[in-house]
Amino acid sequence: MSDEVGVGSWPGGPAAWPDDERYDPELLAEGDRRNVVDRFRYWRVEAITAELDRHRHPFHVAIENWQHDLNIGSIVRSANAFLAEAVHIVGRRRWNRRGAMVTERYQHVVHHEDVAALLAWSRERGLPIVAVDNVEGSIPVDAADLPERCLLLFGQEGPGLSAEALAAADLVVEIRQFGSTRSINAAAAAAVVMHEWVRRNARSGTPGDAAGPG
Repeated sequence: MSDEVGVGSWPGGPAAWPDDERYDPELLAEGDRRNVVDRFRYWRVEAITAELDRHRHPFHVAIENWQHDLNIGSIVRSANAFLAEAVHIVGRRRWNRRGAMVTERYQHVVHHEDVAALLAWSRERGLPIVAVDNVEGSIPVDAADLPERCLLLFGQEGPGLSAEALAAADLVVEIRQFGSTRSINAAAAAAVVMHEWVRRNARSGTPGDAAGPG
């Protein structure tokens, strides 16, 4: 058995290629080793993104980026997995993409210079900000009134959210913990909160299931 991820070239050669503009001739010829679900094998990046756009959930994810946190890439990957509307990078424009596993190609990523700019953007669109941090006064996310349309705001590993970000939030939630550690990894926390949103609000099925024949 091969340890390679994905699939090889399309069986039967060019004569058997599907007559569908969603498919990428280069991938059909050489194989598709990307980190995508099987439903999207051989599809162009633009075609996958367009299909995801038809199904995206009405929550956004924002991440403060003051220290080039290694967790940001993993949070972007989770945002793609849970089909967030967009990811917002607050602070430094450059962010560590390693953990994203190239999922940023299929995810809308927006940059904001600072928290004030993010706040203005969210207010303009009527999106409440849900900050995630285990600070005094925060509510367990599983017990909170988590809005369907919202912006989930995450801080960095270690310091958590900035004081400005917490002040901008309409709601502050935390994840219940039972052990001795003060906090869990920032990327893990983001995945937990996104899944909590999905558990309450997401439709059944996946974009891959809904993509149609091909």
